[in-house]
Amino acid sequence: MSRLITPALVALDADLGADASSVVAALAGRVADAGRASSADALAADVMAREATSATGLPGGIAIPHCRSEAVTEATLAFARLEPRADFGAPDGGADLVFLIAAPAGGDSDHLKLLSTLARALVRSEFTDALRAASSDDEVVALVEDVVSPQPVATPAAEGAAEVAPSAASAEGSPVRIVAVTACPTGIAHTYMAADSLVQAGERAGVDLQVETQGSSGARPLSSATIAGADAVIFATDVGVKDASRFAGKPVIVSGVKRAINEPDTMVSEAVAAAADPSAKRVDGVAAAQADESSSHQGIGLKLRQWLLTGVSYMIPFVAAGGLLIALGFLLAGYDITGEGNKIALENTIFNLPAAGEHALFGSALATYFGALLFSLGAWAFGFLVPALAGYIAYAIADRPGIAPGFVMGFLANQIGAGFLGGIVGGILAGLIAHQIAKQEAPRWLAGLMPVVIIPLVTTLVSGLLMLMVLGKPIADFSAGLTDKLNGMTGGSLILLGVILGAMMGFDLGGPVNKAAYVFATTGLTADAIAAGGAEVKIMAAVMIAGMVPPLAMALSTAVRSTLYTEAEKENGKAAWLLGAAFISEGAIPFAAADPLRVIPSMMLGSATAGAISMGAGVTLAAPHGGIFVLFAVDHVLWFLVALVVGTLVSAASVTLLKSLRVEKDSSEFEHVYTRVPVDA
Repeated sequence: MSRLITPALVALDADLGADASSVVAALAGRVADAGRASSADALAADVMAREATSATGLPGGIAIPHCRSEAVTEATLAFARLEPRADFGAPDGGADLVFLIAAPAGGDSDHLKLLSTLARALVRSEFTDALRAASSDDEVVALVEDVVSPQPVATPAAEGAAEVAPSAASAEGSPVRIVAVTACPTGIAHTYMAADSLVQAGERAGVDLQVETQGSSGARPLSSATIAGADAVIFATDVGVKDASRFAGKPVIVSGVKRAINEPDTMVSEAVAAAADPSAKRVDGVAAAQADESSSHQGIGLKLRQWLLTGVSYMIPFVAAGGLLIALGFLLAGYDITGEGNKIALENTIFNLPAAGEHALFGSALATYFGALLFSLGAWAFGFLVPALAGYIAYAIADRPGIAPGFVMGFLANQIGAGFLGGIVGGILAGLIAHQIAKQEAPRWLAGLMPVVIIPLVTTLVSGLLMLMVLGKPIADFSAGLTDKLNGMTGGSLILLGVILGAMMGFDLGGPVNKAAYVFATTGLTADAIAAGGAEVKIMAAVMIAGMVPPLAMALSTAVRSTLYTEAEKENGKAAWLLGAAFISEGAIPFAAADPLRVIPSMMLGSATAGAISMGAGVTLAAPHGGIFVLFAVDHVLWFLVALVVGTLVSAASVTLLKSLRVEKDSSEFEHVYTRVPVDA
């Protein structure tokens, strides 16, 4: 295994800029120059994309920007001791100690364990003090290698589960026992830093505290005996807790992972208090704890959004597979394959070809046959769309016992014509019923049957009868009315819908508003709608075009007026060309995060323009994703491109103008600040 850090990857007392993007760009350049990354630009873009989701600055002048990246060829650490400090979003100011942790996209577990060991060391003051006192690059390398040495460590923390033996006793005379779970999206740094912060806080408080780290370098799960003996549990995660039902009934303190790093003593104190409080919040028997700072205060609106997005995330692969297969089927066999597609697929073979379709590619019987196969596969995949949506909404609410009843409610919604609205209602209904049943205490002899027999049986029976007897017909009537209304839209009303959906796509760039518009489009993308070319496929086209605009607009703006952007933003702009072309709206997030008041309104303006043009021109799209790579599934390709280009130009011009006005104002009013007074660190 090669060294994780070398003197060439160290910068001491360096001025790398005042913000995260400039520091990251400089360190990424060192990584690439050392031959450990194929592209400094790509690595910096990946790091800043991770940074946009959650700032990596920590109290005490530390920052740990990190990512997994396809550009990284071997796991690497780059270090900078900054003078002046740079802003990485820490609550107490800028960072002077910055570690760039770069892991390959498929990094091996040994390297990831070493990286996580470094992250843990950063919570120890003796290590950070030594880094600040180091006088040479070689000394820094030696300090870091001492920490990330692959030699066995005598503490259980090295194996992924941090433990502390009980020391002091509680006021009642018996030791308080706490278990905790830490996890972050990347699973490299924050996961392990939070674990060690909690362990050290437990030592100071004199409690028995054991941590399960659900991170990239693996973990040793807490034993069932340890969990059973715990008085309270801490969930410090930015992602869902795996198998949270193991902790059912335990008093719980829930937060994001960074709170466990910043306020470990407070969290341990809260857990100790919860252990002695009979009315303390407890872990639900089946629902996974959510990893948000405000999870303990979630309202029904936030929970509902999380349930829906879980269902949608599992549904999208069915939409993508089905939509693309249907589009390919139409390409080969023509749109008239809808009537006979299934019959041809089931009754014919490659040795018994059907008659060539009227609109088949090249008038070929073989194209007709393969087109029918693809169309049928796509239509059958679409048949799972609503059941998957309902099933995984129920799963989000009630964990595994909710899946089967949820799928049944989704199938039932299809059968009674309630569509995706019926699937949403049925999934929520099944999930809530299963959740309530699971909360009831069952006799020991019955407990084993509850999740696999009793809960699915009772939930399916109750929710199914409610759907059939009470809710199904009104929802079906409403769905039919909504479909008729959409298909009846023409002219101004259709263009207005395009403006609204486009603005939603440009608002939060992959966030809940953007996803709401996308879900509205994809759930209407059925085989019948594709064949009919109705409003549903027009909506899909408008939403995709509008979602492509923001990254392309930012890429264009950075190319046209590069002086308005930092080096890191210019590199992000280069990557945004491909992201926008592929319909990945998140490519504009780094720009919006850095300058939301100028970027977001500009993106909304261009996206709304693109949506209006697409709707007005009657552009249709039979695929739910792919951007320019699914142009074969587009009708009126020329207008698709016109809407995309015009929307991109509008957003790019708007954001460039707004940023130019800011620069002119700054240079005219505060020129002396930049030319005569040095920046104070």
